Amino acid sequence: QVQLVESGGGLVQPGGSLRLSCVASGKLFSTHSRGWYRQTPGGSQRELVAMFNDSRTDYAEFVRGRFTVSRDDAKNTVYLQMNSLRPEDTAVYYCRHEGRPSARAAIFGYWGQGTQVTVSS
Repeated sequence: QVQLVESGGGLVQPGGSLRLSCVASGKLFSTHSRGWYRQTPGGSQRELVAMFNDSRTDYAEFVRGRFTVSRDDAKNTVYLQMNSLRPEDTAVYYCRHEGRPSARAAIFGYWGQGTQVTVSS
């Protein structure tokens, strides 16, 4: 099993930047992908980016060029650098790991508790 804890959210002005962190504790037998999602009040959850084990990344069109995902395996941490933030980026941001808890287990998705990002002047 793995537990995920996000941090780094807060209030930022339009055009500003934030870097979110997602620290993983525990261990999966194998991790297939790590990603970031967000959910706006009254809105649906949207995937922002997925990072695969071969380091391929897949960004949603609406964040490509503004958001960058990275990882530090020594710290068991995945980051989301967010630049040129807009009011419509206001949401709760979640990280998600997808993988197998054991060799014969099915693939599960593991979520953090979320961190609030508010973009406002």
